[in-house]
Amino acid sequence: MSYISKVFNVMIASPGDVASERTIIRDVIYEWNAVHSESRNIVLMPIGWESHSSPEMGASPQEIINKQVLDKCDILVGVFWTRIGTATSDYTSGTVEEIEKHISSNKPAMLYFSSQPVAMDTVDLNQVEELKKFKSSCQSRGLYEGYDSHSDFKEKFYRHLQLKINENLLFKGINSESISPLVESSAQLPELSHEARILLKEASLDPHGHILHVRYSGGTDMQTNGKNLISSNERREVAKWESALKELTQKDLLVERGYKGEVFEVSNLGYQIADMIEL
Repeated sequence: MSYISKVFNVMIASPGDVASERTIIRDVIYEWNAVHSESRNIVLMPIGWESHSSPEMGASPQEIINKQVLDKCDILVGVFWTRIGTATSDYTSGTVEEIEKHISSNKPAMLYFSSQPVAMDTVDLNQVEELKKFKSSCQSRGLYEGYDSHSDFKEKFYRHLQLKINENLLFKGINSESISPLVESSAQLPELSHEARILLKEASLDPHGHILHVRYSGGTDMQTNGKNLISSNERREVAKWESALKELTQKDLLVERGYKGEVFEVSNLGYQIADMIEL
C-alpha cells in the first residue's frame, strides 16, 4: 500500500578505494527505509556521482557534479581508507571539495576513516600523506568516526544514522499532515529472471556500474565486476544472458551507453533494486 513521505537525499562522498563501504551505506539506508519510512514519513535516497550525474559540457567535471548532485543533497556521508582522491582546481580532491562545500552550507555531514590493514606496497604514499593532512584538519572542526572492518562500519553507520535522524533539526516535525502528497514510497523489487538478478547484482558491485556485451569471432562475453558471466558459448547459454540484459534495460534498471549495444550502465533505479536482491 502506498504512503506519503518526504524524501531526503543522502550524498555518498568517497574516493575509489572504498567501493564496499558505498555498498554498505546503500544497504543500511534501504534497511532503514524498510523498517522506519512508513512510520516516520521519511524516505532516505542514497545519491552519488556514479548514479545521479549525466554528461554535460561547459564546466569542470567536479563543478558539474556539484551542480547535478551535491547541491541537491540534504546529508552527506564521507568515507576514506588509503586514498584522498583526484585533486580539483581548488581542493585536494573532488571528495574533499564535496565535503567542504557541503559543510559550508550548514547541512549535516558524517565522516568515517578506515583503519583496516593494507599492504603498503599497494598504496600511493602521496595519497596517504594528503589524507593524513585532511584527517588532521578535521580534528578541530567536529567529530569523525574510525572503523576497523566492514562489519564494524555497518554497525556504526546504522546506529549513527538513526541518531542523526532522531536528533537533527532537519528531520524534526515531519508527519503525514505536514508534507505535500506528491512523493510516495521508494521502489519495490520487480519480478526478474534468475540471470537478470545475477547480472544486475554483479553490475551494481562493479566500480563503474558497467556491463560490457562483446561479440567477437570466437563467441560472446558479458563482463561486469571483473567477471565474464557467460560460461559457455553455446547459443542457448548466450541467449539466456542476452535476454537478461534486454529484460533489465526494458525495466529501466540499465541504461544503454555504448555503440551497438555493447556498453550498459546501472541506473539509479537499478542500484535501488540491486540493493534489495539477495542471491
